[in-house]
Formats: sequence, structure tokens, C-alpha cells
Amino acid sequence: MYRGGPEEDPMATLDRPASELRTPERAAPTNGGADATAAGIAAPQAIVTSLKRSDAVTPYRFRDLLALDDFERHARKRLPPMIFQYVAGGVETGSALAQSRGAYADYALLPRLMRDTSGRDTATTLFGQTYAAPFGIGPLGGAAFIAYRGDLVLAEAARRMNLPMCLSASSLIKLEDVYAQNPQAWFQGYLPGDQNRIDRLLDRVEATGYRTFVVTADTPTLGNREHNTRSGFSMPIKVTPKVAWQSATHPRWLLGTVARTFLQHGAPHFENTEATRGPPMMSQGAVRNTIARDQLSWKNLEAIRKRWSGNLLVKGLLAPEDVEIARSCGVDGVILSTHGGRQLDYAVAPLDVLPEIAARKGGLKIIVDSGIRRGTDVMKALALGADFVLLGRPFMFAAALGGVAGVELAMRILKEELDRDMALIGVNRLSELNPDFLRRVPRRG
Repeated sequence: MYRGGPEEDPMATLDRPASELRTPERAAPTNGGADATAAGIAAPQAIVTSLKRSDAVTPYRFRDLLALDDFERHARKRLPPMIFQYVAGGVETGSALAQSRGAYADYALLPRLMRDTSGRDTATTLFGQTYAAPFGIGPLGGAAFIAYRGDLVLAEAARRMNLPMCLSASSLIKLEDVYAQNPQAWFQGYLPGDQNRIDRLLDRVEATGYRTFVVTADTPTLGNREHNTRSGFSMPIKVTPKVAWQSATHPRWLLGTVARTFLQHGAPHFENTEATRGPPMMSQGAVRNTIARDQLSWKNLEAIRKRWSGNLLVKGLLAPEDVEIARSCGVDGVILSTHGGRQLDYAVAPLDVLPEIAARKGGLKIIVDSGIRRGTDVMKALALGADFVLLGRPFMFAAALGGVAGVELAMRILKEELDRDMALIGVNRLSELNPDFLRRVPRRG
């Protein structure tokens, strides 16, 4: 256990009450999102001053966070095992999780040298919006039970870093509040095969102002997440002796997230699975609404396309044939995903089907998630034809460790890696990347 004083604890939480995170009317920061107090987090004046001097300065509290994997390593100590495993775990054997990550090791980079890369730029345009880098935050269900007001934390960090954030339908904070925090946020729905229920949710999302709607296709039923049973996690949460012990021995999470949420905002509910408020997260008499998700079909997607005027994406596709059907339904993009290895075990890695799908994408935008942890991973996906990538777990762990400042740091680490890697591989624009920069290598180990 870390024995230093609070001023030396690298994992000290920096966020302030969520009421301060929810204020949408404020000027955009001029220091790359470093003014901690404006984002609803309290930080020592020395840290704020150092951040104003340079975005490249890492706050002393975060000195041991040098790569995205470091956030997971520290979160393992901060969070109760049941909560950590809920975020980190996959289904059954963990094959889908391992395959998604390992696929990036199947490619080696072939740099082109002696090129002037002093003008390199990580900026990327997607759906008419120019972002600071080609990555964003994927949907993260239950984020506010892992980090205090987690969805607002993620939305604010994304706003300040000019990157997209996709709100999960399984979130515990109203989609209206997240939109007020970040009007550029996307919304992801878990939909039933009931068009009336779908239409009512669409009306709510559209009335709020969201312009990008993501239909998740890979959850007709929940995956077999045995690790949740082993760790004590359940939905709704059951306060067993194991759960009580884990909570009591992790007071920062128990007091800083759970107790603080109940005291300031009441019992958390699933706010956005339907057009109206869903059941309480911790009510033993309520069941999370997953009725008729196994009835969702392409005809529902066609109806959504007719009704939804904004950007429409489908998440969770892997088969090239399904991507072609989605294209015929009029979607603007697809997200190749294994749901972070949390649905079908032994599912093929998104990166392994990306080249075949990208070869026929035309104007369709191809986004990839699952397994990305490094700037070189981002480059490999882009070189194989992806237009954009999403990450989930690293940003969730960052929110749990350091609130808005933690998520900003994780984003900055990945963006700086990407910038450095562009110079090392020999490109100034990400659009210059193509398969010629890669060589397939046998998987080792």
C-alpha cells in the first residue's frame, strides 16, 4: 500500500462535486484543457500552474502514469476486485479479449526515413467534424458506478481535448445532462426489436440535440461473464459478505464514488435504456430491461434510418456480409468490435477482418475498437483502412484514478505517442498511412 502523504499520492482523486461538472456555459480553455478548476476538479495551485506552462508537463500526482496500461495497473489497486474485473474482464476463456489485443502484434511497422516530418498533424475529420486525433471514447456502461459521475467526467475530458465521446445507454446519468456537458457527444443504444420503443427513444435523443446515434448489434443477449460471478459482481448489486468486505477495504471507491453518489444524487438508475427512466441499479426488485433485444433485426435499422436524420452507425459488426447489409440500410459508418471481448468468446479480432471490409468501404466510415492501447496500434488500424478508432477501458480506469485530469492525461499520452510515431514512420498526415507501412509477422509467444 502507498504510504506517502496525500500530496505525494500519485493516484489521488482530483474531482469536485458533480454539480460543478454539469455547468455547460463556460469559455473554452486556451491551454489545451489544463485549467483543472474550470473542469470541476480541484488541484493544488502548483499543479495548475505547471499545467498552464505546458500541456506536456505531467502533474506530479500522475508521475507513474506513462502509458495506457499503467492506468489499469493502478486501478487494480484502487478499485474493489469485483469492480475492476467488471471493467477489465472478458467472457468465458478470455479468447476474444486476447485475440483483439494480440492482433496488433501480428503486424510490424516498416518506416520510411529521411523525410521531413516537421509539419505532422494528428488532426482527423469524421462526419464533418475535425478532431484533434483519430481516437475517441467508446460507450462505457455503468461508468458512474466506477468513477464518481463518470459519464460527465468522460464527456468533459473529451470536450476539452476535442475528441468524441459516445454515451452508453447503460449509463447512470441522464443523456440530457451529458449533452449539456458536451454537445458533441454521441449516443449509443441497446435496442429491442420493438419499433415503438425504439422510436420513443429516438425522439428523446433527437430532442436533446444529439447528432450521432450508434446502434449496438452484438448484444441480443448478455455474454457469459463468469468473472463477474467469481468476483462477486452482479446486476443489481447484492450486498453479500464478499461484496461488503471488498467495499470496506477499498474506502476511496466506497466513499468517493458510491456514498458520494447516494448522498448528493440519490440511488443511481439506468437512465437511458428507454425513453423514460429505467430501474434503480441496486434495487433487488428491479431487473435491467433487456427484453426483446434478441428480436432486433435489419428491418429495425431501416426504420431507424428513415426516422433519424443525423449520423447513424452500427456497432459490433465483424462479418463483411453484415457490413454490406448495413451499408444497404443507409448507415454512415460501422464500428468493428468484439464489445471488448465481453460478448462472444473466440470472436475474430476486428483488425483481422478490417482489410477485407476497408477494401470495399467506399464512402462508409470504418471505426475500430477492442484491444487498442498504443499510438502504434492506432497507426496500424489506420494503415489497414480504418478511419477512426475508439478505446474504452483505459479511459474508464483514468476516470476512476484522476477524474477529468486523469482522462485528459490518458488522451494526451496516446496523442503524443501517435505524433511521435508519425515522425518515426515518416508521415505528416494520417491519411498517408497505408498497408505498405506494415508487414505481417507470425504471432509469437
